[in-house]
Amino acid sequence: MRALIDLIIHNKHWFVFLLLEVISLVFLFSGNGYQKNVYFTTANDVVGTTYNVISGITSYIHLQEVNQELEMTNEQLRKEVYLMRQQMEAMQRDSLKRMPALPQQYDLVNAQVVNMTLHKTNNLITINKGEADGIRPEMGVICSRGVVGIVYMTSRHYSIVMPLLNVNSKISCRLRTSEFFGSLVWQRGYANIAYVTSVPRHAPVKKKEIVETNGYSDIFPPGLPIGVVQEIGDSPDGMSYFLKVKLFANFTTLREVSVITNYSAPERRMLEEMAADPTKQDSVLINQEKDLEKKIETTETTINTDSVR
Repeated sequence: MRALIDLIIHNKHWFVFLLLEVISLVFLFSGNGYQKNVYFTTANDVVGTTYNVISGITSYIHLQEVNQELEMTNEQLRKEVYLMRQQMEAMQRDSLKRMPALPQQYDLVNAQVVNMTLHKTNNLITINKGEADGIRPEMGVICSRGVVGIVYMTSRHYSIVMPLLNVNSKISCRLRTSEFFGSLVWQRGYANIAYVTSVPRHAPVKKKEIVETNGYSDIFPPGLPIGVVQEIGDSPDGMSYFLKVKLFANFTTLREVSVITNYSAPERRMLEEMAADPTKQDSVLINQEKDLEKKIETTETTINTDSVR
């Protein structure tokens, strides 16, 4: 403190000079309009330049932190893009595995779900395509993920589908790996769970095995996915397995379906009915003979007409 006082006393004439300069400048700028405007303009420029310099320095100081934040954001975005690509590839592979190409005798009629129940014992689905679109009862119905059900009733422009979530539904199926057969049934409860019965005990069943259609009926071609095995249990009599299956079809969000039409189904059914009931063979033969006679009569009429001409 003593040194500071000695410094002021030793340089007191300089402090007096600076004080007088400040006083004179105050009187000059406060009493003259021109000098006052020049002062404020110059002061604003100086202050603005100073602020810009300070802002640049501050930004430069914090530039490393900003770069780190940007790098973290970019890394997070790269991870999300990578995960999305993996999911898309998995979905594409999964869809190819789940829904194979249909044989030539089958065709698809696309339809939309207009009504559906999930909480009842006998759930039903209404679609907006019917007999006018070539749909008939006992045709299979699928979606992009797997089997949905079987057409139950039809009208001109609408059809009722019995889904897998119906206690009366029973679809013949098989295990994809071992190809052992069983029957898929539903026992109420969950909208994504069904059960496979009648699988023999010697079948090499394992969890996460795909359950698919076996193609033993003309409703579904073989290889259409139904679900995946979640749990393996025994039937009440202990003679076969009782498999808990998670269905591929998501009935809670089901909006688009496709009806499978099989052009060879009528011929196959007629032949099987003939083999099962010999009395029908005679009626079929009689109808064939009548058709042949009609063709002969038509041909003779055409020949006679041409000869008269």
